[in-house]
Amino acid sequence: MRAAALGGAAAFTRPRTAEADAAGAAPRPRVPDDPTKVPGTPPSELGQRSPFEQPQRRVNRRLPSGESETPLQDLRGIITPSDLHFERHHAGVPAIDPERYRLLVHGMVEHPTVFTLGDLKRFPSRSQICFLECSGNGGPGYREIKKESTPQQVDGLTSTSNWTGVPLSILFREVGIKPGARWFLAEGQDAAVMARSIPLAKAWEDAMVAYAQNGEPLRPEQGYPARLLLPGWEGNTQVKWLRRIEAADEPFMTREETSKYTDPLADCTARMFSFEMDAKSIITFPAYPFVLPQKGWWEISGLAWSGRGRIAAVDVSTDGGRRWARADLDDPALPKCHTRFRFLWNWRGGEAVLLSRATDETGYVQPTLEQLVAARGAGTNYHLNNIRSWRVERDGHVVFGLSSP
Repeated sequence: MRAAALGGAAAFTRPRTAEADAAGAAPRPRVPDDPTKVPGTPPSELGQRSPFEQPQRRVNRRLPSGESETPLQDLRGIITPSDLHFERHHAGVPAIDPERYRLLVHGMVEHPTVFTLGDLKRFPSRSQICFLECSGNGGPGYREIKKESTPQQVDGLTSTSNWTGVPLSILFREVGIKPGARWFLAEGQDAAVMARSIPLAKAWEDAMVAYAQNGEPLRPEQGYPARLLLPGWEGNTQVKWLRRIEAADEPFMTREETSKYTDPLADCTARMFSFEMDAKSIITFPAYPFVLPQKGWWEISGLAWSGRGRIAAVDVSTDGGRRWARADLDDPALPKCHTRFRFLWNWRGGEAVLLSRATDETGYVQPTLEQLVAARGAGTNYHLNNIRSWRVERDGHVVFGLSSP
C-alpha cells in the first residue's frame, strides 16, 4: 500500500468504463502518454507482472479433488512460472508446518530413519529441469472434441520447472536398502493419503525428494514442504507432501494403482504400472480463440515432450497430414522436458489444418487418434497422447479440429 501512494503508481489504476462494463471485460490499464515524463514506481518487496499481462490457471473443477490448468498458449520458452504450474489434488492442499515436517523411510532397510526438512537440505542436492504431466491430461483431445477449446483446456495439465532436492538414492544409501527389495511405497500427507508403488530402480536412476521449484521453496499446491519427483513418469506417482517411504519386495497394490491409474484395453484387459509418459506435442500458436488478421508468414509454435528422453524431431503439417515438414527445435532440447518447436508457414488465406507430430530419441512416434484408439480402446482415461490438430478457417478464425486422418 505504501508503494501505491508514491509517484507514478496511480498510472496503473483500472477505472471502470461504460464500454468495458458493456463488453464484460476489464478495461486496459491507464498509463502515462509519455513514461519519460513521470517517475516510475519504487522498488518493492515482491515483484509483480505488468498489469497488461494476466495469465491465469483455469480451474476445471473447483473441488478438493479438482484441478487447474496451465495457460500453455500464454507462455514462451519451456519453463512454467511456479504460480502457473498446473494443479491436481485428490483431497485439497494440506497446510503443513515445515518445522514439524517428518519423512519416515523404513521397511526393508537396515536403519529405519525419520528425516526432518533440515536433514533433507543437509544432504548433497541436485537440480533438474523436467516436465510434470497428469496421466489424465489430454482428455478433450481424445473424446468429446469441441472446436472452442484452447491449448490450456486440451493439454493444460502439464508444466515444466527446475526442481531441486536430494536424490532419493542418497537417502536409500543412508538407511541401507536390504537385498531383495525391489519396490517402495511413497505416501503423502494429504487427506487422501495418496500412496503409489514405485520400482526401486527408479530411485537409483533419477528420483529425488524435491523441496524447491524454480529457485524457491515448493508452492503448497506443488507439495510443500517436500514431494517425490520421478522425471518422465505420470504425475500421480510423484507423491506430494511426502511423509513415508517403505521399501519392499513387491508392489503394494494400492487403490491408486488398481481401481485407478490403470489403462483399460480394448480386449478387456488392463495395463498396470504404465509409468512413463509417451511422446506428445501440441501447437500452442495459432490456436483457439486467435484470429489470423491477415495473410502472410506466421510462426507456428508449440511444445513437445517425452518421458523416455529427449525429443528428437517434431514434424508439422498444414494440410491435415498429407504432407509433413521438419520443425526447428529450440535449445536446449533436454531429456524428459518440454521442448519448444517452431515452423514458418505462409498462410495464403485458404482453410488449413495444422498438426504436429513428435518423435523421441527411442524412435517412438506420436500416434494418430485412430492408432491410439485401436491400441487402447475408446474408454481409456490415461496416457492420451494422440496427435492434436487446429483448423484455420478462411476468415482467419482458429478452432480445435479433429485428429489427422
